[in-house]
Amino acid sequence: MQFGGFDHGAGAGGSVIETESYGQDDPASHSFRGPALRNASMFGPAGQAYVYRSYGIHLCLNIVARPGEAVLLRALCPTLGLDLMQTRCGPGSLCNDLGRLGQALGICSKDDGVAFDSNGFSINLPASTPKVLTGTRIGISKAQDMPWRFGLARAKGLSRRF
Repeated sequence: MQFGGFDHGAGAGGSVIETESYGQDDPASHSFRGPALRNASMFGPAGQAYVYRSYGIHLCLNIVARPGEAVLLRALCPTLGLDLMQTRCGPGSLCNDLGRLGQALGICSKDDGVAFDSNGFSINLPASTPKVLTGTRIGISKAQDMPWRFGLARAKGLSRRF
């Protein structure tokens, strides 16, 4: 899946290589206790962004799949706007964890609730179905055993090995 950024992130993007899923009845999900000001966009329509701050530092980007359920983008293979992403992130890997991915793409809090089909932002599906690996999610304390982490087989730049 190819990803391109919002207007302020236009010209930066790449192939999504790792994601995690979160459902409304999932105790690890921000939607588990129902709608609140902090997670309101997660209860919006499918195809909009849910952006939240992790550990008070990193902005994380999710795609709402249906109200109360979303897919967290964990890693991206950068292919577009490498110089721009390097300027935003500094030396080292660009998009191999959710914090650096958000930083490289220029994600900001005002992107929360923005539709993925908005001007300057896009997701394009691959022509063929790639081989996908499945594993348990990372960095959560509840429902750790759920096999809802997905990664592109043989991809370089995953946040952690499967």
